Order: sequence, then structure tokens, then C-alpha cells
Amino acid sequence: MAPRTRHTGTSWLATCAPDPASVRRRWAGAQLAPIPVGRSWLVAETTLTRTMDAMQRVGSDRLGPVLVHPEADLAWWLVPLDADQELVDIRVLTIRTEPWTLLCPPAHEYLSGRGWLENPDGSGRLTDPAALGAAFGPGGPLRLPVSAFV
Repeated sequence: MAPRTRHTGTSWLATCAPDPASVRRRWAGAQLAPIPVGRSWLVAETTLTRTMDAMQRVGSDRLGPVLVHPEADLAWWLVPLDADQELVDIRVLTIRTEPWTLLCPPAHEYLSGRGWLENPDGSGRLTDPAALGAAFGPGGPLRLPVSAFV
């Protein structure tokens, strides 16, 4: 298997939009590209402050792409299309579904105040909603049971 490069994540991200060529043109012009949710993933939105702590709880093996906008204290986690069902009761997360769009920089760049805290790697890997829910759980941070890792 060929090693993934930073551009592999950018290519994958462009294919998540209905018109990948338009996304690439915007990036070539140093602009954020609007990528609609609901085609390849949903977005779980929260504060950057909460995200920093939660990322450690989620763990690298269950972590997918996380886009941040530090000046606005915002973070957007890319999650599977059915994650809204699993995360509905997590009050600190706002689940973004169709027709919402996420303004994205390429995976390998910081652009217009936004950058990837966890880059898309090109594999299509998304954050595991069970791990995310446990990290942001209604009673505060929770530990996953051992059975969750099997």
C-alpha cells in the first residue's frame, strides 16, 4: 500500500463535494470551499476549548478529521452520516445536517483563520460517534467500557 501524503487528504475532501473541480479552484485562489454535509459525513460542532480536551479522550484510533477556527473558538468534527442519532443528547455538540455547508481549507493548509487540527488523511476515516459521545457525555467526560474497543 502506498503511503498517504498530505495531498491525499485534500483530494478526498474535494470529492466530498458535488463539484470537486469547483472546490479545487477555490483552494487554488486561496479561498475556503463550501462542502455540504450529508453526502459523505455530518458535522458535530462545538467549541475549540472543549475539543482540545475531548480529542485525547476520543483517542487517535477513533479520531477523524477535526477542523478548527481558533479566533471564533469553534471546532467541527467530521462524523458518519448516522451520527446524529447517537449524538442527539449531547448538549455541547450541535449536529449539522443537510443543507448546511462547512467552509473548508485544503487538508494541508491553514486558510482564512481555519485549519485542520486532525487532517483528513484520504482514507475516509471519520470520528467514531460512540467515542465522541463518551468524550462529551451529558454527565461530563466518560470512559468507554473495554467492550467498546473490541
